[in-house]
Amino acid sequence: MRVSSQDVTVVALLADPDAPTEIARRMTQMLPDRLADRSGLGRRFDVEVVSEPFTAEVEDPPTLMRRIMDRGSSERWDIVVALTDLPLHSHGCKLAVDLSHEHGLALLSLPSLGGFRLQTRARQAVEEAVLSLVGPQATGPGGPPGSQPLRGPFVSRLAPIHPGQVGEEEIADLRYVVTGPRGYLRVLLGMVRANRPWRLVPGLSKALAAALATGAVATVNSTIWSLATSLSTPRLVIATVGSVALMIGWLIVDANLWHRTDEVSPEARKRAALYNASTVVTLGIGVLVCYAGLVAINLVWALFILNDRLFASTTRTPLHGAEYWTLSWFVASVATVGGALGSGLESDEAIRAAAYSKREQERRSLLQDDRGD
Repeated sequence: MRVSSQDVTVVALLADPDAPTEIARRMTQMLPDRLADRSGLGRRFDVEVVSEPFTAEVEDPPTLMRRIMDRGSSERWDIVVALTDLPLHSHGCKLAVDLSHEHGLALLSLPSLGGFRLQTRARQAVEEAVLSLVGPQATGPGGPPGSQPLRGPFVSRLAPIHPGQVGEEEIADLRYVVTGPRGYLRVLLGMVRANRPWRLVPGLSKALAAALATGAVATVNSTIWSLATSLSTPRLVIATVGSVALMIGWLIVDANLWHRTDEVSPEARKRAALYNASTVVTLGIGVLVCYAGLVAINLVWALFILNDRLFASTTRTPLHGAEYWTLSWFVASVATVGGALGSGLESDEAIRAAAYSKREQERRSLLQDDRGD
């Protein structure tokens, strides 16, 4: 690790575009003071944010570490901490962070931090990585002499993060990986968070327009009134599950979102299963948000447009609050099916942009180009 003169340590946060860059920029407000207070070295820390797609066409941690080292050698940086929202794998495990004390480098995979309190966890992880790189020389667990182990809440008995295997020819000298079922769930939630499923609602404008139009027409349809009043709660739940599943399946098939691998190794199949699970959960959350919005909009529309006498004469059921709710619920299921059909008007690129993070879009586009070649 290089050390700047005048008791100043320059820390560069090399972040992939989009969410990693936003996270890096937000933490720069308090990171220098916290590093100075916790280091106990009487040094000042300057933190810079550099937004670059350093993971372009690469998912291999050793290759990424070499790329980060080459990028840092051209600048006057003492420490480089790289942040990406891609899930990284090493020796069959999900990577949390790689550190090279000799070169002052750290590579952090944000999905390993989970889907909750991401900003706080990312700041803590960056703090621990920087303090490890500038700390006194020590022998860390699972690392060679000179590697300072991470401390604090990032690596604790409650977190599913443990020291991992490092190859002899790798630049990294200390590695932490996510293990076990809790680790799998943590990475899955982190991938879903990176995809930001709430963007699915505005991203599928044509599907949403089709759903709203279907709901508006269905609300004033007397056949729908009769069906809604005759359905029990279990059947309404089945209609909800069926319509949401249909929407998710249609989006996956229509936009070719299902991840396939040509490799036959168990590790490749596990990675593919993880990517597909994140796709299903991301779409599920987005579609459920759309569904809840349709219920609310249909309820308001029904309160405005329905005539209680006409409804009662058609269904032989008085129009009260329960009937408004049941009708809005059932119409939302019908409208979701209409939205699934309307999503066919969306381009594959628009669906991927709504369902995935920027780096994940580029990764999948690269895979499709490779298959096309």
